[in-house]
Amino acid sequence: MNMAPETTEFFHQLRDFLEDIGRIPTLPLLAERILTELLTHTRAAQGWLYLLDQEQANLYHLAADQSDKSRAAPRTLTLSHPLVHELAHHREILDRFSPHDVDAHVGVESSGFLDCGLAIPFVNRGRLLGFAILRSDSNISAFCRENTDLLRIIAQSGASSLDCLLIISGNDPHSSQELARRTDRLRSLETLAGGFAHEIRNPLTSIKTFIQLTPERKDDAEFIREFSQVVLGDVHRIERLIDEILGYARSIAPHLTEADINAVVSSCLYLLDAKARGRGVTIQKELAPELPRVMLDQQQIKQALLNLFANALDAMGNHGGTLLVKTHAVDRWKGRMEVQIDIEDTGHGIPAADLDRIFDPFYTSKHKSSEHEGTGLGLFIAHQIIQEHQGTIHVRSTEGAGTVFRITLPSLG
Repeated sequence: MNMAPETTEFFHQLRDFLEDIGRIPTLPLLAERILTELLTHTRAAQGWLYLLDQEQANLYHLAADQSDKSRAAPRTLTLSHPLVHELAHHREILDRFSPHDVDAHVGVESSGFLDCGLAIPFVNRGRLLGFAILRSDSNISAFCRENTDLLRIIAQSGASSLDCLLIISGNDPHSSQELARRTDRLRSLETLAGGFAHEIRNPLTSIKTFIQLTPERKDDAEFIREFSQVVLGDVHRIERLIDEILGYARSIAPHLTEADINAVVSSCLYLLDAKARGRGVTIQKELAPELPRVMLDQQQIKQALLNLFANALDAMGNHGGTLLVKTHAVDRWKGRMEVQIDIEDTGHGIPAADLDRIFDPFYTSKHKSSEHEGTGLGLFIAHQIIQEHQGTIHVRSTEGAGTVFRITLPSLG
């Protein structure tokens, strides 16, 4: 049975919303996106969104969309406020309420913006995180009665995403995420150092040979000219490697440039090759040709990939195995192309009960007997970086058989 065009468009909008809220990295932007979705579906003219503060004592005004600027909203509301108390107690959408419906002693001067419309609570893990107020001169009561399930889906999805950002970032999402990135860049140096030690051995050998031979062949112009070019190239190679390592230790703002994802993947695997061979792990690549190009911060994406590759190596331990990395393009919807990266290992796998937690900060599935105890930040940071590139990362695993991480990034084509 074919759906009506308006129904199809409705589901497309809802799907886009659910995808968007999983990618938004900051609380204000997420609140604005949730409020916009509610206003779009209800056709309400005005809206406000309040969120529980860090001390869990008040709710503060985080987002607003209003056509009538004269109707100001209070900056904060206490948990004892009658409306807040009602939403926290019943956890249901309030329809066509007024201050007198909630509590007779609420003054118009403090909550006149609540005089009609919808109050939609955001509840997660059994507690009220916040709520949205929608106000309109038209009757949106009928919409609420007919579309309660839709509003609940939006509210519950929004509450889950808000709660996730609150857990990750506390009261200052920017500083917390920045601290986590700085810490993880330092951790990534372990992987880079192994590749660096391997990569500079040959250049240092050629430089050492040139220094040793120069005294006896200083009059050989052709030798000096040719070997000087070789040594100069090796010096530049070492400089590039040093710059790359320093880049991971610095705190840098994202700088998006057009890039070939296959080249980025190959660069990371090249650095990892020495460590993989030392553990008896075979690296296999299946990189699709002529992939559409992507916009990304290459240093950050390399950091995310190196974390995932290193995680795969740790899962295989010193017993050998295979690391398979594949790339391919997919047509997501209406010609919008995406690039996918699959990272497959033959390691010990992840217990099914732990799959929902692996991207949580400070969670680690590494065994204590492994070579290095994990900090639990690697997958968390990789997840954050991918989200900030408007991408997604998913995992599937079979305990005792291996794990597959799939990264999806939007392309330019």
